[in-house]
Amino acid sequence: MATEKPSHSTANEGQEVSPSQTPSAMDTTPIQLGQIEVLQILNEHGEVDEGLEPKYSQDELIEMYTSMVRARAFDKRMLTMQRQGRMGTFAPNLGQEACIVGQVYPLNQGDWYAPSYRSFGAQIMRGWPMEHLMRLWAGFHDGFPPPKYVNDMPFSIVIGSHVLPAVGIGMGMTYKNDANCVVVNYGDGASSQGAVSEALNFAAVYKAPVVFVCENNGWAISTPTEKQASSEHFAKRGVAFDVPSIRVDGNDLFAMIKATEEAAKKARNGGGPTLIEAVTYRMSLHTTADDPTVYRKDSAVEAWEKRCPILRFELYLKRKGVIEQSVIESIASACDEEVIEARDKFYAMAPADPTEIFDFMHIEMTEELKAQKEEYLKRLSDKGVTDE
Repeated sequence: MATEKPSHSTANEGQEVSPSQTPSAMDTTPIQLGQIEVLQILNEHGEVDEGLEPKYSQDELIEMYTSMVRARAFDKRMLTMQRQGRMGTFAPNLGQEACIVGQVYPLNQGDWYAPSYRSFGAQIMRGWPMEHLMRLWAGFHDGFPPPKYVNDMPFSIVIGSHVLPAVGIGMGMTYKNDANCVVVNYGDGASSQGAVSEALNFAAVYKAPVVFVCENNGWAISTPTEKQASSEHFAKRGVAFDVPSIRVDGNDLFAMIKATEEAAKKARNGGGPTLIEAVTYRMSLHTTADDPTVYRKDSAVEAWEKRCPILRFELYLKRKGVIEQSVIESIASACDEEVIEARDKFYAMAPADPTEIFDFMHIEMTEELKAQKEEYLKRLSDKGVTDE
């Protein structure tokens, strides 16, 4: 009895395969990606989703609001100091206060935070004295180490380079059965760095307790989001590595706190990493060396100013009867005074020794370095600069 020939047989070993037997592009099965969840609790008009509204006390709500106002006051004062020649180049965080504050608000003392260079609002919340951060941005190396008992990595100017070490900290927690987590923050531009993809893969494979927060602020310096990636959004990056991912309104403080809180809890309980894409907007400069008017329109910035995270939270607090205009003004004034006090402490600090750079090269200074240091001291002396 004859058997029916299979409709798509494989060629025998050693037999030439005809073109009709090879798979073509039309034979491939398209990958169906799951829908990425989008989270918003508080919209730009200060209206809250009552089904998701968190239950915070009045004191907690005012504390959250004050943290954002303080971050903005620090940002503005730093910009003034930089324009006066009293501060180094830095990266303003104007418009991203909810994203920055929200990603560290749920963290415990034992948790670690790996900030980007635009995260000083979060660092202030984590216990960094403002004068310490000013020292850092003025270029003094003693500003980089975090304060005692603050589990923070120093930020890195090299884009995305801190993400892999953050995963390493998380893997160390797993090995030690340490029930804490790591939150690492990076921008949409940094997501194009290979190290970030490596970090996502390592975290997924080893179930590292890491919360990745990709702050999509619309611009990688002068490159808009749509020219950075072909995918619709950055949260999809997690799908390839089997990392649960979510998009969050990054100007919604409640949404940022909820997303980070749930991801951190999952991580601490052995559930592995999560990727949060926080959609926000860089309303100011990339850094103080940047002129954004060259590559973007004022109308785009004006549209995002209406979505200001601080403004929407004010509207919410007023609707709830938590805060009045007089209290808003009082908080703003108090935050300004805090920043001015920190500025004065910074100005009173002893200047660094400009020759320290030679001392950090080796345990014992080489003869060549000694000669270079002497030459540098002579140049400083010729310019009237002393070490006093």
